[in-house]
Amino acid sequence: MKQIQTVFFLLLILLSSTEIWAQKDTIVAQREARALVREGNKLYEKEKYDDASIAYRKALDKSSQYKKATYNLGNSMYQNKNYKEAVPQYELAVKAAKDKFEKADGYHNIGNAMLEQKQYQPAVDAFKNALRNDPTDDETRYNLAVAQKLLEKEKQDQKKDKDKDKDKDKKNKDNKDKDDKNKDKNKDNKDGKDKDKKDDKDGKGDKKQEDPKDPKKKDEKDQKQKPKPQQGQMSPQQIKQLLESLNNEEKKTQKKMNAKKAKGKKVKQEKDW
Repeated sequence: MKQIQTVFFLLLILLSSTEIWAQKDTIVAQREARALVREGNKLYEKEKYDDASIAYRKALDKSSQYKKATYNLGNSMYQNKNYKEAVPQYELAVKAAKDKFEKADGYHNIGNAMLEQKQYQPAVDAFKNALRNDPTDDETRYNLAVAQKLLEKEKQDQKKDKDKDKDKDKKNKDNKDKDDKNKDKNKDNKDGKDKDKKDDKDGKGDKKQEDPKDPKKKDEKDQKQKPKPQQGQMSPQQIKQLLESLNNEEKKTQKKMNAKKAKGKKVKQEKDW
């Protein structure tokens, strides 16, 4: 019985020692992570964003739940124009945030990163979430207004492009109809000429019997030889000029639309904790 108690006591001591060492390892890792974040912050201030990102990643290897390392990694990625990679870091920071103000900052930066990628609807949603957590933030309110304006402009441009495509299709259809109509007229005129030639050939024998001195018959002959006017026919040159005129009008319209496009205002940089 005493032997069993002794073994149990030794196991308890061993487990306690293991737990103590694990706690010490955790504390040591946290200290190392904090030191790496401080190192990353110094590099960040010197605008060495790649080196700062490396330091923050090392900090997260030591302590994966260290939210400040996550948030600052997002900042360094943002400053390095890696907007797409920065967004997941901000999202993790928002999930780990302890209060509404920290969440507001995270959403604010998500909105900025989306705005830089010209993803205006997600940017609007992120800024709205930031204001839900901190309604007093005027900077976020301003960025929301910018994002909403750019989103509305994007929708208007898409509508204009759609209407322009419709007009272009209609013009192409009208030109095709005109070409088909001209082809039909040319065909009718050609058939008429062929018929005249056949009639002349058939009446060849009669012409030999005509009296060349008869002025009446001479006038009739001259009338037959005169080319008949072709009603409504457009020459190839006229068709070419018409198509060039339509092309010029379309280019003028496109130029006016491009001149009206305005650039959005640049938003401010992200906040720091």
